[in-house]
Amino acid sequence: MHATFWQERWARDQIGFHQEKVNGYLRRHWSALGLAKGAAVLVPLCGKSLDLVWLAEQGHAVIGVELAERAVQDFFAERDVQPQVSQHGAFKVYQAGTLRILCGDFFALSRDDVTGCQAFYDRAALIALPPEMRERYAAHLQAILPDNCQGLLVTLVYDQQRMDGPPFSVEDAEVMQHFAASWELRMVEEKDVLAGNPRFSDSGLAAVDERVFHLTRR
Repeated sequence: MHATFWQERWARDQIGFHQEKVNGYLRRHWSALGLAKGAAVLVPLCGKSLDLVWLAEQGHAVIGVELAERAVQDFFAERDVQPQVSQHGAFKVYQAGTLRILCGDFFALSRDDVTGCQAFYDRAALIALPPEMRERYAAHLQAILPDNCQGLLVTLVYDQQRMDGPPFSVEDAEVMQHFAASWELRMVEEKDVLAGNPRFSDSGLAAVDERVFHLTRR
């Protein structure tokens, strides 16, 4: 269900979730992770996000994971970049410089695929998944990432009864349920983003909060 849904969204250009600029939370809070240049960073369900470019510009080796090949192809085409394409296990790998995107199912990702990763960045992965998949996603993320890892996680909180996802509402209690056993979590920013978002306001929502968490592996 999940695979078909996202493939169809990309095929029809129904990508309102895509941001046309680098995420402001990423710009403001990434430096707090204190990563050295050259550190590898995992970006699950990355789409064609400009955040990938920004992370690479900070000197990181960026590993994006994306199910929809259309998104991966668009990412490179829109930058007039011709990536090297190869097959690595379950993934079709697109690489240009220090940035590579693994096209395939996130749940096929192994520890070997992310060896050396020192951080992950999740703006649109957890909130893109329905409830039954979020627990599996968090567990898999923790299973494959090294012990000395950090993360920056962006969530969305709103009245789910008034609007269907995605993006889905993920309450703080659920974030703690999925991550607190293995990670120290600290909320570093909270912002009401209802204004200026027609889909949210048209749904009759009273508030839509984005919350940003800095995670450190225990």
